[in-house]
Amino acid sequence: MITLQSVQAARARISPYVVRTPTVVQGRLTELLGRPVVAKLELLQHAGSFKARGAFNRMLDLSDDERGAGVVAVSGGNHGLAVAFAARELGVSAKVIMPASTPAGSIAGARADGAEVVLTATIAEAFTAAAREATLGRLLVHPFDDPVVIAGQGTLALELLEDAADLTDVIASIGGGGMISGVLAAVKGLRPDIRVWGVETVGADAMTRAIAAGRPVQLDAITSIAKTLGAPAVSQRTLDMVRTGVEGVVVVTDPDAVRAIEVLADRAKIIAEPAAACTWSAALRLRDRLPPQARVALIICGGNVSLDDIEGWRRQLLPSSG
Repeated sequence: MITLQSVQAARARISPYVVRTPTVVQGRLTELLGRPVVAKLELLQHAGSFKARGAFNRMLDLSDDERGAGVVAVSGGNHGLAVAFAARELGVSAKVIMPASTPAGSIAGARADGAEVVLTATIAEAFTAAAREATLGRLLVHPFDDPVVIAGQGTLALELLEDAADLTDVIASIGGGGMISGVLAAVKGLRPDIRVWGVETVGADAMTRAIAAGRPVQLDAITSIAKTLGAPAVSQRTLDMVRTGVEGVVVVTDPDAVRAIEVLADRAKIIAEPAAACTWSAALRLRDRLPPQARVALIICGGNVSLDDIEGWRRQLLPSSG
């Protein structure tokens, strides 16, 4: 189980290695939503996302033999970047396996930090290849189905609650469910009255499908532009955490996410990736369900996106913007 105590222990372990990212009041977003809004800026974390927290927590826990054998990770982008960065900082060999659809910047970034990058046709094949590497001796740093990784991700919520003590609602993206599970452990351990909401995009909605089925469901393909939400399935561990802890999961479209990128850039001066910007889309969807006295936090979980990516999505999904 992932507990408040395990998240607090993770914070003590990783604090010398990660950025304590700011929580910033968002006046323009407050005007649009009609409720006070703050943003937890995890896109300012090492390697551009919250993933560095879990990567460091897991890799600081390696035995001497495990350090010598090295690690392997499977990723649609952010987890691979984080593992590559943490491995470089800790002097550990890393192999990162990514689907060929991974943004070029993420592939280049992992290689620049010294990781060996292997590309596969799909994310499902990447998971299979990573499992094979684990049988050959490397330790698998799982992107979400590992309590040590989850506890590391949850440390962002400890900082959030210190910086915005009057929150009533937190909106967090869901990929495989590791980050929101860590957030739930921290938030519900300290402030069980705070509502936690999840958000996914159509085509990367493994958690929503799992909740409906009552078990993890394998997606045939990840069709959303939010590739960093692209887990082919959630785990039983993260499904159980989400089912018991969240108020609900909102599913938004890719065009919604792109419009949210535009709003965050224009009104908050934040350049977020689709997997992070979709929290603003979810806030708009939830507006009528939030009481007038609600105080909302958006977890801006990553910013690994290029201007070329954004312009391409605008042309493809919002033709009137081009």
